[in-house]
This record gives sequence, structure tokens and C-alpha cells, in this order.
Amino acid sequence: MSTHLAPPFFTGQTLPEGQSFDAWTEQPLLLSMEAGGLDWPSSCRNGTCRTCIGRLESGQVCYQIDWPGLSAEEKAEGYVLPCVAYPRSDVTLSRPD
Repeated sequence: MSTHLAPPFFTGQTLPEGQSFDAWTEQPLLLSMEAGGLDWPSSCRNGTCRTCIGRLESGQVCYQIDWPGLSAEEKAEGYVLPCVAYPRSDVTLSRPD
């Protein structure tokens, strides 16, 4: 019998800088970015202020709370809130213009 275990972390990257970080599965992306020495804007850390908003260019995330602080249109366009988004694959995030 084979048991598939998720890796403890995925690879993350930010654009346009191209900085890489370990995206740990048990913590939000923002914490992983900060642990990797990346500077990403943040404030509330609970998904309401939108300071950390970014666009998920590739990969998948999930949330452990109801969909925070984003409109249905933003969600459809790939925007995420890294302070409450958990990686489920390798991810690439870009900062909004």
C-alpha cells in the first residue's frame, strides 16, 4: 500500500524580482516569504486590509478561513492574499501594478 505524503514545502518565487523562497505548507505564504528574507508589503495579517495582495501567476493555494478581503472578480483574475494563503504547489506571485 502506497501512502502519498505532501512535501513539507514547495518552491515560491516573486515577480518581477525573481526572488525565491521556501513556501512551507503549514504556514501562510507571507510568513514563508519573510522567513526567506523577502520584503513583501503587509499590515493586518488576517486577510482584511489587502496590503499584501498579489497575483498568483502559477500554482495553487488554499485558505483555512472563508474567502477573505477579495471580490469575486479579483479571485477570478488570480489575486490572493499571501497573509492567509497556504501553498498547495510551487507558486509564483507578482505584485500588482
